[in-house]
Amino acid sequence: MERDEVSTRRYMQKVPGKRVQIGVRMEMRMVKVLKALAEYDDMSLGELLEGVVLHVFERKLPFSEETLKVVAQFKAAYGMDYDASASHQFQEPARDSDE
Repeated sequence: MERDEVSTRRYMQKVPGKRVQIGVRMEMRMVKVLKALAEYDDMSLGELLEGVVLHVFERKLPFSEETLKVVAQFKAAYGMDYDASASHQFQEPARDSDE
């Protein structure tokens, strides 16, 4: 049996864990794409992010080719016109001093 099959079978049952609320800021168009994808996959945004993180921590791709096509459609719909090279490069617009 392949390692991935063993890993998948191991967690067919629910894994005990305590979820906590976190306050994070993310780029608005990215959040729209993530929310749309979560809705498309009938899961919460938190569940989607947990899945992405768990896959990336094991150097695995979190999405199938079919899902990546859906992501591309959501990116186009919400104007997310940047890629991974934008990582750590977002800059908030300057706020007016009288706000």
